[in-house]
Amino acid sequence: MNFNKYAAKGNQILHEIARELGLPENTDLSNRMLRSTLHALRDRLTVEESFHLIAQLPFVLKAMYVDGWKYSSKPQRIKTVKEFVKKVIYEDYPAGHHDIQTAKDGENAVKAVLKVLRNHISPGEFKDILLTMPEDLYPLFGRELANKN
Repeated sequence: MNFNKYAAKGNQILHEIARELGLPENTDLSNRMLRSTLHALRDRLTVEESFHLIAQLPFVLKAMYVDGWKYSSKPQRIKTVKEFVKKVIYEDYPAGHHDIQTAKDGENAVKAVLKVLRNHISPGEFKDILLTMPEDLYPLFGRELANKN
């Protein structure tokens, strides 16, 4: 097994997120935003949908996704962008309130992470994830997808 290859893929994704955040050198921030967004997302998905997503994630992101996971048969009831951003801040402990100072910062960070993730999983899986979300969360996943109900 070539762990360097997996690390390179993980680093590539962190750099893509950092560029989307407008801070191309800040991979520490992109790492925290990726981890906290994945954790907020997994807590909103069913276990079955999580397994479908995990199957498509790059190797390093699989480990990040499941780290500390206490899965439940019922997903958390995160219904609004504000609630999702609060969950991301919570998952980014202890840096959350430093990393995300306004609701708009949080929304932009989540959008950046999801935009990059969208490029690394199949369109069908991304659409399946979107369809499990309440409509109020659709804007986080990309305007063109949100309009294609």
